[in-house]
Amino acid sequence: MRVVAVSNNAVRLSFLVALLADAGIDCVLLDLHTSVTEGSIGAIQRRLAVAARDEPRARRVLEEAGEA
Repeated sequence: MRVVAVSNNAVRLSFLVALLADAGIDCVLLDLHTSVTEGSIGAIQRRLAVAARDEPRARRVLEEAGEA
């Protein structure tokens, strides 16, 4: 797995997941439960990860959307 984005913004992360899904790229949000458990104060950011083989294409999709 390769991390392609890090954020505390749930709306942005949802958008990024949708972008990747539209491109046929599976992804997973890491640290979601840890972030919620700590009270969502922003100390622990959520990470968006893709399979290593999908990383170049995922980064290209995010960059084309202005999200790199």
